[in-house]
Amino acid sequence: MSLKIAVQCDPIELFQIEGDSTFAMMLEAQARGHALFYYHVKTLAYMDGTLSAEGHDVKVQDKKGAHFELGPKKRIDLSTQDSILMRQDPPFDMGYITATHLLDIIHSKVLVVNDPTEVRNAPEKLFILKFPDLMPPTLITRDVSEIERFRKLHNDVILKPLYGNGGSGVYRTSNNDQNFSSILEMFSELYYEPYIAQKYLPDVRKGDKRIILVDGKVAGAINRIPAEHDNRSNMHAGGVAAPTSLTKREYEICEAIGPELKKRGLIFTGIDVIGDYMTEINVTSPTGIRQVKRFGGADIAALIMDAIEAKL
Repeated sequence: MSLKIAVQCDPIELFQIEGDSTFAMMLEAQARGHALFYYHVKTLAYMDGTLSAEGHDVKVQDKKGAHFELGPKKRIDLSTQDSILMRQDPPFDMGYITATHLLDIIHSKVLVVNDPTEVRNAPEKLFILKFPDLMPPTLITRDVSEIERFRKLHNDVILKPLYGNGGSGVYRTSNNDQNFSSILEMFSELYYEPYIAQKYLPDVRKGDKRIILVDGKVAGAINRIPAEHDNRSNMHAGGVAAPTSLTKREYEICEAIGPELKKRGLIFTGIDVIGDYMTEINVTSPTGIRQVKRFGGADIAALIMDAIEAKL
C-alpha cells in the first residue's frame, strides 16, 4: 500500500529531530513507501468547494542539520491525499479551532489524524472532566472568590491557563503566598477564558508520566522529572525524560479512557499522570514517541502508521 500523506505542522527547519514525534512519524511513513507533502497551517485556503494548501513534497532523513529536502513549492487540493497528520503545536486558540473546521470539510474523504471534530471537542484540560474519578481535585473558573475558596480548602494548588501548553503560565501557590493576587491580576489581563486550578500533587517530584495511547491502547510511557527548583515537568520547561513502567493504577486509567478515545477517532493521544491521578489528555500534538523508543520501548511511530493503514 502506497499512500499520499500530508503533514500539517510547524516549520520543518525548526524541528529538534532527536525528540520530535512528528518527524518520527514522517520517517516511518517514508520508510513504508508513502509520499509526504509538508505544509504550514497558515497556507490553508478554501474556495469553490476545494480546501487547498501550499507546501512541498518532502523527503526526510534522521540526520541532524540535514534532516529534510523540499521539492518545488506548489498548492494542492487536500482531498487528493489519503491522510493528513494534523501536527501543528498549540496554543489551542481560534486559529487552531478554525483549522479543525476547515479540515472537517474533507474529513469524509481523507483520514485526518486526529479527527478534527473530536480535537475541537476535546481540549486537553476540559476533556479530562469526563473522568472525574481519575483526576485530582480541580476547579475551572474566572471567579476570584471561588479560586480563593479552592486555595483555602487545599492550601497548596497549581494555577494555570485553560488553553496553555508546554508548561507556560503554570504557578504553584499556597495560602501564605503574597503573590496570589498579582498572579490573578496577570491572568485576568492575559486570558479571556476561565483558568484551571488543581490541588498540588507532591508526587510530581517523582515525575509526571506521559503515557501514549494508539487507537485507545497503551503503547508506551516515559517519566518526566522536573528540575530541582521548578514544579513543571514539561520538557520544554527543563523536565528530563527517564524510562519508566506503568503501575496497576495507570493501567486502570488507560483502560477507563481507551474506549472513548477510540470511539472519537483519536488515534494518537498522550495522557499526563502524577501519582494516582490523570491531569491532562493531550489530543492536539502529543509528543514523547522518540524518547519511548530510545529507552527500549515500542516503536510508536510504527504503531500509529499501522493504525492509519488499517483504517484506510
